[in-house]
Amino acid sequence: MYYKIKMLPLSICLMLIVPTTTHALPLPRDTTYTTYQAELKIKKNYPQVQIVERIKDMSLVESTNLVYATVTDSMNQKRDLHLDIFHPAKKGKYPALLMIHGGGWRSGNKTMEAPMAQRVALHGYVTIPVEYRLSTEAKYPIALFDIKAAIRWVKANADKYGIDSTRIAIEGNSAGGQLAALAGMTNNVSKFEGTIGTTTKSTIHAVIDIDGVVDFMAPGSLNLVRKPNSADVDWLGGTFYDKPEIWKDASPVFWVNEKSVPVLFVCSTQARFHAGRDEMIDMLSQFKIYSEVHTIPDTPHTFWLFDPWFTPTVNYMVTFLDKVFKANHK
Repeated sequence: MYYKIKMLPLSICLMLIVPTTTHALPLPRDTTYTTYQAELKIKKNYPQVQIVERIKDMSLVESTNLVYATVTDSMNQKRDLHLDIFHPAKKGKYPALLMIHGGGWRSGNKTMEAPMAQRVALHGYVTIPVEYRLSTEAKYPIALFDIKAAIRWVKANADKYGIDSTRIAIEGNSAGGQLAALAGMTNNVSKFEGTIGTTTKSTIHAVIDIDGVVDFMAPGSLNLVRKPNSADVDWLGGTFYDKPEIWKDASPVFWVNEKSVPVLFVCSTQARFHAGRDEMIDMLSQFKIYSEVHTIPDTPHTFWLFDPWFTPTVNYMVTFLDKVFKANHK
């Protein structure tokens, strides 16, 4: 018995063998840092913790995975960078807060910021979790270039999303806290602007650093015996002995000046994440720039992700933002 074989058109044959994805190979990803992994890590010592989940609230409007820039990745392929926006449904002009996730500069993602973004937005803010390129894809200072590009995009699209571009803050936790502080302390420093996105200025007006190191060279963070795969060594492209100028360059404390912006520090009781904090507060004070510091008792490093510490963290953030942005605003 013979079967008649019907030949497919050439165009369909090509569709079957040519990849339709943007990348020939997937980008490298480190998925070791998630909210659930963080919970497993601390549950033994803090059995009372509960993950804070997203909420559904009709008074908030959500826009996700908006493209703020298109970049060339490590495999020379074009790819998009995204951000999410949570804002009050009520029409108006609101201050904005960009939010930078942690994960040792090589893991984590912007969705981890969503529960906090929602709660802060309920207090009359537009909150914006930001994706940035991690060290598995690009080394320092590329992440900072991405964040500055996101700030410029937010300013360029301020009217569309009800944002007052004269009142923009940035928040980050852990590695994101370091990046947020560095973005804030390097306002108008041209070498940190990068070349992607719009040409609007990336100036911001306040910083919230949640357990992010601000001095890579301080005794608390500069461990002389480093493993090659340590998160900071990997991101900065070498040890302090290999790249001392980069370790200093990436430390927000060295960029404090008379034009720096107000800073809120919210801290765990894990001392090594406070490296440079007190020195930075002293420097800000010398320039008469407002700062606050709050240490939440008996907390692990990832405290902001969990109850019972999530709510006081949000309260500290909102109180600080109200003081900086709303107290004298008409």
